[in-house]
Amino acid sequence: MWRPATTLITGRHRKAIRVGPLLILVDMDIMKVLGPFLVVILLLVVLMVISHWKIFEKANQPGWAALIPFYNIYVLSQVIGRPQWWVILYLSAIIPILGIIALIVISIMDHIRLAKVFGKDTGFAVGLVLLPIVFLPMLAFGDSAYQGKP
Repeated sequence: MWRPATTLITGRHRKAIRVGPLLILVDMDIMKVLGPFLVVILLLVVLMVISHWKIFEKANQPGWAALIPFYNIYVLSQVIGRPQWWVILYLSAIIPILGIIALIVISIMDHIRLAKVFGKDTGFAVGLVLLPIVFLPMLAFGDSAYQGKP
């Protein structure tokens, strides 16, 4: 029978928590360090999702598509004027080494094209590639307008 999480063992540095049939050992010292880091990562992920949501809405696509894995890549491909099969290239990331390199190249190409469809110059495209955490919100919340597929 499944029960809610309960603390079984407590010590100075470790805590054992039972979640159903699983017993999870948690090192509390590590959590003191990782906790704030994980909160920052979560906030950055939320910022990126909201940015994609706004970008999709500017391009007359459903904003909620930013929440759905793989579908958000499909919608982004439609926004930047790529063919439908372009999404399959993102799945190449499962191939060791070569797939990761291909994913990086495809991502760079798509960021450059995203800057173009919003009327931004090459400098902004470089910013999207190197610092997407800064430039995607600038694109989403700035005054740039979607100009259509190139």
